[in-house]
Amino acid sequence: MRISGLATGMDTEQIIKDMMTANRIPLDKITQKKQYLEWQLDDYRSINRDLFSRYNNLFDTIMKESTFNVKKMNNSNEAAVSIRALNATGEFSGTIEVNSLATQATLHGDSFFDQGKLKIGGNEVTSEEFSKAKFSELGLGTGTISIKAPNQQEAVNIVVTADSTINSVLKEINEKTGVNAFFDSGKGVIAMSAKNTGAGKIEISGDAGLLKLPTDLASANNRGGTDASFKFNGLETTRPSNTFTINGFEINLKEPTTTAVTFSSAPDTDKVVESVVKFVDDYNKLIEDLNAKIREPKYRNFQPLSDEQKKEMKEKEIELWEEKAKSGTLRNDPSISSMLTSLRSIMNSSVHVGPGENDKMSLRDLGISTTMNYKDNGKLVIDEKKLREAISADPNKVYQLFNKKPTDDKDPKDGGIAVQYRKVIGDTRKIIEKKAGTSDAVNDTFVLGRTLKSMNQQIERFEDRLKMTENRLWKQFTAMEKAIQRANAQSASMMNMFGGQ
Repeated sequence: MRISGLATGMDTEQIIKDMMTANRIPLDKITQKKQYLEWQLDDYRSINRDLFSRYNNLFDTIMKESTFNVKKMNNSNEAAVSIRALNATGEFSGTIEVNSLATQATLHGDSFFDQGKLKIGGNEVTSEEFSKAKFSELGLGTGTISIKAPNQQEAVNIVVTADSTINSVLKEINEKTGVNAFFDSGKGVIAMSAKNTGAGKIEISGDAGLLKLPTDLASANNRGGTDASFKFNGLETTRPSNTFTINGFEINLKEPTTTAVTFSSAPDTDKVVESVVKFVDDYNKLIEDLNAKIREPKYRNFQPLSDEQKKEMKEKEIELWEEKAKSGTLRNDPSISSMLTSLRSIMNSSVHVGPGENDKMSLRDLGISTTMNYKDNGKLVIDEKKLREAISADPNKVYQLFNKKPTDDKDPKDGGIAVQYRKVIGDTRKIIEKKAGTSDAVNDTFVLGRTLKSMNQQIERFEDRLKMTENRLWKQFTAMEKAIQRANAQSASMMNMFGGQ
């Protein structure tokens, strides 16, 4: 039982609280260190997420060959023929004369009309009711229908049961075969068309009579598809589709022509310039952010606030204080500093872009150089005119400058600039992960996590000692109160005795 100042009149609770405040100073220091480490951990992981994003973005942008092989087409008749580059590395020019377009094979059956009406059991029904009725209700029987589309290797069998309906059979045909089929309610017939264009006919065999379809290829209801016929640079040729590829360029024939369509390609310098400028902007943003972080001042007089300190401060005061306290968590970090040094070296290096010993190129040859202001910490600037000239002269060499395949993937020092850049980012991420882990990592698997775990154990032990100390102080003060109470009682008893005489 705790007795608080009944005999002495002292504010025992406040006295013990003050004494415990002094005892808690070492614990507060450990807690502050833990909070600072948690802020540091968050900053490391934030940077690692940013590096991961840039690591992937490099691969999806500047490291794609298609980024540098963007072409623009000059075309005398876009309405008749459209051409676009897919994965072309060279230029493309010539003429096309379109004789005829590729068409689809079509087929239709005989009508289901009975005396001009759709009927079930002699009763007139709507086309919707007819399409949903079971074959047993339509009196059409059961069996297997084989369908083979043009250029299809094998026929596909469609099984018709008593419970099948026109709708269910057509759905299965559309899903499993190379044709599209539908029921024409106006004429009461089933019609089909090949999904792809090209020469050939739709072949129907088996129990085709279930759908009133013709099996005779010579039937007037069965029309074959045709190949596209055209003259390419004077060569008469055909294709089964109106869309096809030549030398990495996709050609789409739209309509027959009476005169030749002329076309030519050229590097789309604007698009390539845009990609290179974005690469430089992203690089500059990265080194700006990282240099700001490793040069951030550390305010040693602004330690993390304890819960007790926060209670005595306003929200704005806490915000301003913690802004100072969080500053400098990554100041002079060796892994980030090393990465920045490596990146600056890479951006000033030369890359072999051809077979010759002296066939080298650097970013300076593209008009990209480091700023003269040392405060920019190695940012790049672009002479766009020189960049355009280099791209127009040989976009493939510009691609090699960024993306030349290295001799050794594990140590790509002779690789392209983007290849080396990506490798440095990847290596730095691994170092940071060893130090700060990932969001789903267990504390035992990374350095800061193990330190935080150790601090948590220290805090638990210290809190246990504080509880013991507080209990001991209460016992001592309670014992003192009891002793003084007894002394007061004895003194009062003696006074009563003397007063009685």
